[in-house]
Amino acid sequence: MSVLTRDEAQTRAQLIDVQRYTIDLDLTRGADTFDSTTVIGFTTRTGGDTFVEVRPADLRSVTLDGHPLDPAALDDNRLPLTGLTPGPHELRVEAAMAYSHTGEGMHRFTDPTDGETYTYTQVFMDDVQRVFAAFDQPDLKAVFDLTVTAPDGWTVLANSVTEHLGDGKWRAATTPLLSTYLVAVAAGPWHSVRTEHRGLPFGIHCRRSLAPYLDADADEILDITRACYDRYHEKFEEPYPFDSYDQAFVPEFNAGAMENPGLVTFRDEFIHRSAVTDTERQTRAMVIAHEMAHMWFGDLVTLQWWDDIWLNESFAEYMGYQTLTEATRFTGTWVDFGVARKAWGYDADQRPSTHPVAPDAVPDTASALLNFDGISYAKGASALRQLVAWLGEKDFLAGINTHFRRHKFANATLADFIASLAHHTDRDVHAWAETWLRTTGVDTLTATVTERPGQTALTLTRDGSRPHRVTVGVYDRDLIDGATLVRRELTDLDIPADGEHSLPGPRPALVVPNDQDLTYAKIRLDPHSEETALRALSRVPDPLTRAVLWNCLRDMVRDGELEPLTYLEAARAHLPGERELANVQGVLAFARTQIADRYTTPTERPDALALLTDLCTDLIRRTEDGSNPGLRLTAVRTLIDSAAHADTIRDWYDSGSVPGGPELDPELRWRILGRLCVLGAVDDAVIEAELTQDPSATGRQGAAHCRAALPDPEAKRAAWDAMFTTDELSNYLFTATAQGFWQPEQNDLLRPYVARYFPDAVAVAHRRGPAIADAAGRHAFPAHAIDTHTLTLGESCIDDDGPIPALRRRLADQLDDLARALKIRTATAAS
Repeated sequence: MSVLTRDEAQTRAQLIDVQRYTIDLDLTRGADTFDSTTVIGFTTRTGGDTFVEVRPADLRSVTLDGHPLDPAALDDNRLPLTGLTPGPHELRVEAAMAYSHTGEGMHRFTDPTDGETYTYTQVFMDDVQRVFAAFDQPDLKAVFDLTVTAPDGWTVLANSVTEHLGDGKWRAATTPLLSTYLVAVAAGPWHSVRTEHRGLPFGIHCRRSLAPYLDADADEILDITRACYDRYHEKFEEPYPFDSYDQAFVPEFNAGAMENPGLVTFRDEFIHRSAVTDTERQTRAMVIAHEMAHMWFGDLVTLQWWDDIWLNESFAEYMGYQTLTEATRFTGTWVDFGVARKAWGYDADQRPSTHPVAPDAVPDTASALLNFDGISYAKGASALRQLVAWLGEKDFLAGINTHFRRHKFANATLADFIASLAHHTDRDVHAWAETWLRTTGVDTLTATVTERPGQTALTLTRDGSRPHRVTVGVYDRDLIDGATLVRRELTDLDIPADGEHSLPGPRPALVVPNDQDLTYAKIRLDPHSEETALRALSRVPDPLTRAVLWNCLRDMVRDGELEPLTYLEAARAHLPGERELANVQGVLAFARTQIADRYTTPTERPDALALLTDLCTDLIRRTEDGSNPGLRLTAVRTLIDSAAHADTIRDWYDSGSVPGGPELDPELRWRILGRLCVLGAVDDAVIEAELTQDPSATGRQGAAHCRAALPDPEAKRAAWDAMFTTDELSNYLFTATAQGFWQPEQNDLLRPYVARYFPDAVAVAHRRGPAIADAAGRHAFPAHAIDTHTLTLGESCIDDDGPIPALRRRLADQLDDLARALKIRTATAAS
């Protein structure tokens, strides 16, 4: 497919204005294709040539101002429009379009539970061309009139209120000005819960087979939606700009959610079929808040080109966490951000593929797609949190509201946003933007503490280039019990402007730079504080401070400054006393997936798994009274994943319960069965029996994962062929198969597939496109094969021209992580 370049987009925007799209979709034409008719009203400023994008299964007819054009002129995804004269024009395109099974364009899904079929669009970046013809760039906004013909019994949802005209015909109200990538349709026999808030229709929707689970959580979802809506109207002077607010939980969705105006689409795993922790409920609430923020950041005011994607994602990320904290019962969201989400940004920013939050230039859409990562989300949100700390929330919000007022229903750039902020402050926000948004990498703040008569001197040194406003926490041991840490003071410092800082009194037990996590930087403790943290981390009173300290230890492991087993021992010592579930989940996830599977050597791995098993057994024992079901569920999950022997978890599986609870729901049954498959304790007959009991879409994914995890040569061959040869797996089934395939316990069996992976991944990415390329690079990579041979094979692969950009980026990141793991193993062995 030809990707749109920035230069091409600028040239086209200088030539044309687009006023209106009139789109008619017919979803009754069969299981493979749907009919798409598009009429585009546009104006040409001067005479010239341009093109419109469309990716049809069959391009049936094209007329320009009533004159037919030759469909054979379509070149890949571009239809030339030549000899345009100044003035208004009308382009009509009739085509059959292919349904997708990879979450791109118009995705079609048949629910194995009840046989019902659903379709929805995901047209982000450049996939609108799979649904209708378009001048596909964000700065050519237009109004949209949409009609859809759907099978009997279906409901059609769209960006605006829809009306059923009879005979399966649905019409959506005319939209305000939208960018093409924000147009949305979701059609099927939805189960819906509808209400109204402040005169606006609200709705939540899911597959019929998930109806009982949506109904169980409907009040919570709608309460959060209403609370965020009200809080945003307190923050923003511009009212919500669309005529309705629907949230559709759709199957096999590639992202967490998508901010289509008036019709937000979410992955339907957010409709929980099984027990979840309160932190996972908080995550769903944050995504709801994030996507609603996009109604202003991205939808009302839209980036002009994809180099400013941070103007969408960083703002929605920051506003989602902050607003959830202010407006709902989830008041500890920044802890979860600090221990989990922020680590995503730190990791991405230390790889060769790093980029500025706001790059100087993104040359084309393929390059832009690579920037939807931990930098555009987590680092950008961290930068905004630092901006608020430096600028003050009052001036920050004033600048935002000026930005909305100046650019509503239009497009804006970084320069526009900085100008809006500068209007309300004397601070040099232009310099702030240059140092924070135009640079790469993670600064490191190191504390030095020096004892002097009657006082202690504290100095924070910076390895990096950015200014930081931080809060430093100073802690003493409690005079009564000698173990609990008591905060002596919190001190605000500007780094590097503030030099040495005097602390009255004796040397503190612990000094924590960036105590309230207001900046984006790695921290290093002074030696005395590091020893205190390792011995007494669970005795630190504030969960956010503990998150900062856990991140410090995590970064030290990744940087080769702390032995992986020392981190595990700290987890074993302190997680039983940890009160904040987000911290427990973040630490256990890092310990299980990174330390046990990657950073410890094969000879050390059994000890790491045994330590995790002992820790989780302790947590389960401590929660027998039912006082903390979320902690118990987290411990049960991690114990299952860490089990080196089948006996205990097989007993749980056979009995249908963990002793003392919980009962095994579908998620836990598939999790146990997956681990039993890895250990070779069950065969395909058990998998088939479980699938018969749970024939849902999630059950199919569980079965695919389990079959790929079996330590059987034929099972591995079948899984490999399904991923890389047949091209029949949907995006979710591909991912489930890939996640089951590679297992550290099966290294000898899997060794021949390591060399096969690279050419096969390149080939499947070319055939199936960016979504499968991303899944192949993210989930099908042999991450367990930590050796120079894998590194050499991978480097040779990305040195060639073969991989498409989405795969090349994933491979580069995986290889960097592999090299880091190899370095950590080598350093540990040397010590």
